[in-house]
This record gives sequence, C-alpha cells and structure tokens, in this order.
Amino acid sequence: MSSSTFSLRSFSFSTSKSSPSSKTCSPSAYSAGKWVYSPRTNKTALSRPEDALLFAGFEGCASSREFFWHLAADNEGQYDRFPDADSWKWDLQDTECHNFRDLETRKEEMVRDLVEKGGWLVLGDSITEGHFFSISCSLYPHVIATPDYVANPYFDRAWPQNMYLNPNSSLVQTLKFPPGFNISGTPLITFRRIDLLLSTEELEALHKEKHREDESFSLFSDEAVWSLSPSYYLPDIFLASLPQSNYANLIVSTAGHWTTTLFGGYSNEPTKDGKERHGEGIGGLIDFFGEAMEMWANKVQKAINDDREGVVLANGKRARRQVMVRAYLTGHEDCHDHRKPWRKIEPMKWNWYNWGSIWKYNQVFETLLSKPQYPDIHYLAIERPARLRPDAHATGDCLHIMAGAGVLEGWTNYIWQFVTRENENLDAKPYTGTRYQ
Repeated sequence: MSSSTFSLRSFSFSTSKSSPSSKTCSPSAYSAGKWVYSPRTNKTALSRPEDALLFAGFEGCASSREFFWHLAADNEGQYDRFPDADSWKWDLQDTECHNFRDLETRKEEMVRDLVEKGGWLVLGDSITEGHFFSISCSLYPHVIATPDYVANPYFDRAWPQNMYLNPNSSLVQTLKFPPGFNISGTPLITFRRIDLLLSTEELEALHKEKHREDESFSLFSDEAVWSLSPSYYLPDIFLASLPQSNYANLIVSTAGHWTTTLFGGYSNEPTKDGKERHGEGIGGLIDFFGEAMEMWANKVQKAINDDREGVVLANGKRARRQVMVRAYLTGHEDCHDHRKPWRKIEPMKWNWYNWGSIWKYNQVFETLLSKPQYPDIHYLAIERPARLRPDAHATGDCLHIMAGAGVLEGWTNYIWQFVTRENENLDAKPYTGTRYQ
C-alpha cells in the first residue's frame, strides 16, 4: 500500500490508496455483479417519448440538451426496445459489495453529500456528457441544470454545463452548507467537454520532445476536437474557491478521440491528395497516449500537492481533493440488433474506429496510476457492466449509451460510493475563513 503526507505547516492530510482488502466495494467487486431483469412499471409499450422517463424510473431530468436523444426515445422505429432496455438492474447480491447505497432509492443522500462534502467536476467527451445528463435525471427534482438548451439551442458544446441545488427542493431546509456556499452560484456538478485531457498545443510540444519529426509531419488532422489544458481547468475550475465552486472530486475519462484519424501523424492511410502516410499506427499512438497521460498525471498530482485550500466541508473543516479516472467504454458492433444484455462479453468482428484497442488505453491508465507517486489519482475499472449491454445504446450510433438503461446510472452510483465510502478523507483542518497558513 502506498502513502504520502501532505503538509501545510503544522497541519497535514494523510493520503493513501487503500488496499483491496480494506475496501467494502472495490471496482473489481462491483464489476463482479450481474444484470437482472427488474422492470419499474407495468406499462408494456412506449407510445410517446415521455414514457421513457417512466420506464427508467426518473421523475424528470434537469438537463435539457438533446433531451429525448439521451433517453433513446427520439426514433419511433426503435420504440420496440422499450420497456426492456430500461428494465435491467446491476445486481450486487453475490458480490463483496455489502452496505452499498442504491442511488435509485437514496438520491437525496447523494445530493446531501454533494452539498456537504463537495461537488464533482466531470471532464471528458460526449460519452461523459451523456453521463452528466443521466446524473441530472437521477437527482431530479433536487437539482436544476444550465444552460437552457430549449431557449438557447445553439450553445457551443465546449461551454460548461452546471448542475445546482434546486432552491425549491425539499432538502434545502435540512442541509448544512459549507461556509461561503451559494445555492444559485456554487455548482454541485460541472461538465466540460475535454476530449484529450491536454490541449492540442501541449500534445504537439510533447510529441516534438519525445519523437523525431520531419518537416512535413503534422500530429493532428483537421478533424474537430475539443480540449483544454490542465493549466487552465485545474486552477481556474477544479481548485477554485467558494462561492465560485467547491469541488471535492475530479472525474475524467478519455480514449475515444485517440484515433489515427484525429492523430493523423500516426495514420498509415493515404492522405486526401493521395500521398502515403508512414505513421506508426494504433500501436504507436497508444505508446504516445501513455507518455501524454503520464504528463497529465504529473500535472494533476502536483496541483493537488500545491493546493493550499482543499474542499470546504459543511462542518467547517477542509479535505484533500481527489481525482478519479473512469475506464473508457468501447462500443458494440451492430448494437441495435440486440434486445437484452449479454451474459459474457462477446468478441468484436470488425474493430470499428479504435474500439478493439480501448482495453489497451485503459491498461495504460491502470498501470500508470498504480504507482505510488499518484496517491490522489484513482483508476476505476468499472466498465464491465457497460460491456455487457449492447442493447443500451442511443438510437443514432453504437458508442453512446442511453440514459435510463442502468449503465450510466451505475457509473454515478459507484463513483458516489467510492468517493464517500471507499476513499473518504476527512482528516482536515478546521475552517477559519482564510486560506491555509
């Protein structure tokens, strides 16, 4: 077991990565569950898009971006997928996950934890955006979300999406607020579209440093990508002070845009003008991914080590912030031909995009974050439940997951469990109204 000590004059936070034996529900224990059929209603057919909320067990959803697309209720030709697609539950009965809090019946407790123990900053690509939408459904009606995409449908996808405590929630009168918390101004959860975790400029500089490049080499193609530098989102977002924000946890996931089409310098395919590229292919790109994620992890751990504030708790103390890397999810080929979960993960036939290599990207992160120099960055290998759900995709493709099928909601449930029960760190300094001295 690795450990480190974070010292601030006479005060310190002791941090450690718990050994599997000390956890009540490790990622591997959680992943040992199984899908069981568990319908939430007796209704047998989807007759209008709004019925998807009923099948999913949602009272509503706070986020308004691509509302029915996220619920997979935007295509009448696929209405036959309901109610079955939303009628499965990840069962932990035969696992080591005892005392696991079920988000579906205890969402008020998660809202309380987000207020009293600190919020989440969620970074990633459109898969993570779908996760944000799902969380807004799981916690409804106790949260509201911005921006309003109905009133302003042209908001850029790179702009922040925030989830706030609903001032009309029945919980408001029972919550203990951290000093400086503002109901209308302090988000509980924020999503930012950051596909690569590092900026394209940082990646180009790193590649030039690590690899020989001829004069014609270009790392990136002209494919669209959204990304920001940790030098921006760590100090200006994650580590920002109340009332602007009070994030306890940074949750990230990346791999989907690490393809030889975006990273054109690694492609072996002809260019548009017919000239041959002689890149290193997907294997070389995965090696560069490892170099890039090591640089990212170093930046993140240093930022946490240098943080002189921490997250403010409701009891006036402060705690050390933490980072979770969620394993990336591959797609399922011919997903819309499936109408129930798999019992075992089936092999791919064509390896579309970089899907057949996603496990290698995940392995890079798992190996990297097992090192003792990253005590505050944790790898969550919780992709197995999703790998067993070819039936749970959005209507338009076989990568994005629908809200309500239990997959995205399972991510939320496990991350909540992990940050409040498996990895809770409340050895904190009493709040004095000033920065740490």
